[in-house]
Amino acid sequence: MDTPVSALIERKGSAVHSVASTITITDAVAEMNKHRIGSILVLDGGQIVGIFTERDVLLRVVGAGVDPTSTRLADVMSRNVQTIPSSTTVDQTMALFAEKQCRHIPVVDNGQLKGLISIGDISRWVADVSRAEADHLKNYISGGFSA
Repeated sequence: MDTPVSALIERKGSAVHSVASTITITDAVAEMNKHRIGSILVLDGGQIVGIFTERDVLLRVVGAGVDPTSTRLADVMSRNVQTIPSSTTVDQTMALFAEKQCRHIPVVDNGQLKGLISIGDISRWVADVSRAEADHLKNYISGGFSA
């Protein structure tokens, strides 16, 4: 699918939840729970310095026996965050999710955060496009539409 991810952001909205790297893991998890999200961007001075995900909680906090009430987010967040421009296609984004084995990718244009795309956003888009295509074909076969 050569649809740009900007179309997905337009559809879902560009709101991105973020926190500073200086807060505790407990505070970051509380923020994620509050918004019912699986990841949160970590920004310092308006710049992306990391991302904190449910996987990070399992591997770097619980799995490592780290105290979440006293450990700063900077100590356990994922760094070197992969970003994509809004012109990146859905197909390219799906390939990136598979290659990097990640579930969330920030969308950045000219240093400006435009949104966050998740693997769930991509799955919903693909399902909706497939459903619309199937409906169109059904209508065409039954004589409802012309080619």
